[in-house]
Formats: sequence, C-alpha cells, structure tokens
Amino acid sequence: MLKKIDSIEEFTELLNNENSFYLLKHSLTCPISQAAYKEYEKFSNEHENIPTYYLAVQDSRPLSNEIAEQFQIKHESPQAILFADGKPSWNASHWKITNRSLAQAIPVQE
Repeated sequence: MLKKIDSIEEFTELLNNENSFYLLKHSLTCPISQAAYKEYEKFSNEHENIPTYYLAVQDSRPLSNEIAEQFQIKHESPQAILFADGKPSWNASHWKITNRSLAQAIPVQE
C-alpha cells in the first residue's frame, strides 16, 4: 500500500526504521508523472511486503530538495528511488519507472 510522506522528519524515520523501501517523487501536474504513479501503484499492489512511499513535489519541496542534496541524486520528477540500508541503491526517472523495472530492482533478501 502506498503511503504519502511530507516531511524531512518522516523521511529520516523511514531511513532509520526500514531495511529497504521505495520512494517516488511525484508531480501532481505532469502527465508523465501520472503514468509513472500508475506503474508504481501497480507495483505496490503486487508487492505488498515491500514498503512503498511517495511524496508530491508540489506539497513537499523541502523534502524533495533534501533527498537530492543529501544523496547527490539529481532531482527529477517523476523519480523512483530504492533505499537499502539507509542509502539509495537504485533509481529511475520518467518512462523508465515501470512495474517491471521496480520489480527487477528488488533487493535479493526480500
């Protein structure tokens, strides 16, 4: 199930408490982002054991910027990032965000 996060504090809590999780940076106004969100949602529904989160860039600009700066990942929207052991281990943007690409990135221990 997808869960929305809005704050740096919520994100920090995820880093500290989840072994691995996906995060989608989602634009509320972009058609490409809407297509990526649908793929992400499909992935989330098919892999309920894998934590999936998203942020709306328009609502959570400080968090989006913090992630880009902290992990040196150029900001893109839409952008899916897999975090494992407190750091990004995979990311994709735009049309590369598909149910298949998300599934292929799943850490081995899952």
